[in-house]
Parts: sequence; C-alpha cells; structure tokens
Amino acid sequence: MTYPPRSSAPARFLRRIRATSPDTDRYPFDLPIVRHLTRAGGIEIPAGVTFLVGENGSGKSTLVEAVAVAAGLNAEGGSQNFRFATRATESKLGEHLTLAWGISKPRTRFFVRAESYYNVATETERLGPEQLRAMGGVSPHARSHGESFVDLMRHRFLANGLYLLDEPESALSPQGCMAVLARLAELVRQNCQILVATHSPILLALPGATILEIRETGEISEVTYDEAMPVRLTRSFLADPDRYLRYLTEPEQHEGAQDIPPGRATFGR
Repeated sequence: MTYPPRSSAPARFLRRIRATSPDTDRYPFDLPIVRHLTRAGGIEIPAGVTFLVGENGSGKSTLVEAVAVAAGLNAEGGSQNFRFATRATESKLGEHLTLAWGISKPRTRFFVRAESYYNVATETERLGPEQLRAMGGVSPHARSHGESFVDLMRHRFLANGLYLLDEPESALSPQGCMAVLARLAELVRQNCQILVATHSPILLALPGATILEIRETGEISEVTYDEAMPVRLTRSFLADPDRYLRYLTEPEQHEGAQDIPPGRATFGR
C-alpha cells in the first residue's frame, strides 16, 4: 500500500517514553514490553498518529493507560479535569514512566478507553450542561456506544491536542471505524498527536501513520501496513475462511497437520 505525502509536519508534543522497573516480578513489571522499555531506555513517539499493535496480553493497552496517567489524565478516561474513580484497576506502571516533552505543549489532552467509556459518559452528565455542550450537546448515554464515541472525537477533540485511545474499534462498526479514520486524518491536519492501541485493520490504513508492533519478546518494531499482524491475519482469514474454520472448530481432526493457517496459534491464547 502506498500513501500520499503529508502536506505539513504534524505536532510532536510527546517525544519519548521512558520506563523504570522496580525490583519485582509482579504485574505489570513482568510484561516483556515493560522489561524491553527498561532495557532499551524507552521508545520514541513520532509526530502525528502512532498505532500500537500486538496480541492480547502484549501490554499495549497497559502502556497507553500508563502514558495517560503519567500525562496527568484520569485512568478511567477523560481530560485532566476528570477526576472520578469507579474502580481503581489501573496498573502502577504510570508511576514509573517518564515522558519527554517537546518545546510546545498540547492545548488539550484526552484519554479514551473502550472498556470504561460508560463511566466517562456518566461523569460527563454529572459535570453539567457546559461539559455536555463540549461533547456536542447530547448526553453520550442518549446515543449508542459507537455513535457517542464518534461524537466525542468530532466535538471534544480540538486542534493542537494530545489524544490517547485504547482499542476504540471495540465500540465501532466497520463504517464507524472509517468515520474515526477520517477524523484522525483531520486531527493530524489540525496539529494533533495521537497514540492508539488497536487491532483494527481499517484504522491501521490511516495514511502517514506510524505502526509499532509489539513482539512476544516485548521488542517494539516499526512495520508497514501490509506487514502488521492484524492486517496479515485478517487478509488470510477472509481469503479462505473455510480453511481456518476447519482448524478452529474441528481441531481434533487435524492434529499434526502441516498446512495450519498463518496465525492459528494466536487463537488459543
């Protein structure tokens, strides 16, 4: 896949993430990605949109959440002004991250995680009419999960902002993913920087985005769209779903077979 060149250089408010690990093997410091970040001295975050991809359990959502906490945002989601807590489930990683910032600072910041977006919607209502106006004038609870998520990005994500998204596709139909992709492109043109943990091949197609893939060892490497694991696996499945379904639904009949479809091992985790 080829991408058109960027028309201008987008913002790079957050430049680098560094991690230190205490002397413990407890979660999240036992995650390979945390050990890698500690050994490697951190990771550079480029301008524009950066996608983090990796298998379930690879630590991408844990990392995005920790970056949000280190950036002063509420662990359950929201801006720096959201200070509610429904249930404290965030890891301690945010306390052990150091964020290196550029010369300019973002005008606004916002963190969205799909699993706790309901709580953000409830807090938005509690904060009153002014906050609802900032979200488009309609309570998120009056819309479907996906519709309210797209509304949030259209009305609350402003120019010159830093935005952190954890698996936004969880709330979205394929058409909704396309709407979010279009909005991400607009935000880049509006001088925003965005870090997204995702499994969505649709979102990963965003022109000019950086895709960082987390390996089982915790190492992080930049990949192209065609190389990214969600894209490869989805394409392979759609090209021949019957081949996958035979192994997924009747595994005992294919024990020891040599023509196992690519990525089959990931389904058993």
